[in-house]
Amino acid sequence: MEGLIQTITVYAIPVLFAITVHEAAHGYVARHFGDDTAHLAGRITLNPLKHIDPLGTVVVPLVMVALSGFMFGWAKPVPVNFGRLRHPKRDMIWVAAAGPGANLLMAVLWLLFAKALVTLGIGEPFFLMAASAGIKVNLMLMALNLLPLPPLDGGRILVGVLPHRLAWQVARVEPYGFVILLVLLFTNTLGFFVEPFLRLGSSVLELFI
Repeated sequence: MEGLIQTITVYAIPVLFAITVHEAAHGYVARHFGDDTAHLAGRITLNPLKHIDPLGTVVVPLVMVALSGFMFGWAKPVPVNFGRLRHPKRDMIWVAAAGPGANLLMAVLWLLFAKALVTLGIGEPFFLMAASAGIKVNLMLMALNLLPLPPLDGGRILVGVLPHRLAWQVARVEPYGFVILLVLLFTNTLGFFVEPFLRLGSSVLELFI
């Protein structure tokens, strides 16, 4: 029990920041390209309370990390009206990519934080563990969301880059996307699909080491 409490304490802040900034980034980029739906709903903010889904943002991620080391969770989706974007099909790509991009940026920032601690000789274990958790959580969320499966960000990116006929076929999968994701998770095959994206993120982080 003591180990579980420690794990939850270490991961709480990284998980909240990872999911909050991810969602806020979607809203910010959507506003940049012409859709202010998220802005009007008060969702372009770093206030975690605006984005938290009690089950998906708090309970599920922490339990998954504590029991399996695998990061899985979700927040309240930021509302985006793709029809209000100036160039809906093209701009959808940037709106979708903003979330994983924000996670990669945060992984870099956690890495730089860890390096600063080491450089300054600050050996406080909690801070170092939190930095490690921040890197791991953000890379995992980035990789998970880049899966080419609607309604994940990778699925929306795929819809944006494919020709209209193929894009329409892919978009039809969206109502079943979450179920497919759960099947991949509970059959232990999800790791096979996210591993390439994790390697990509790790390669980018290595540029800062």
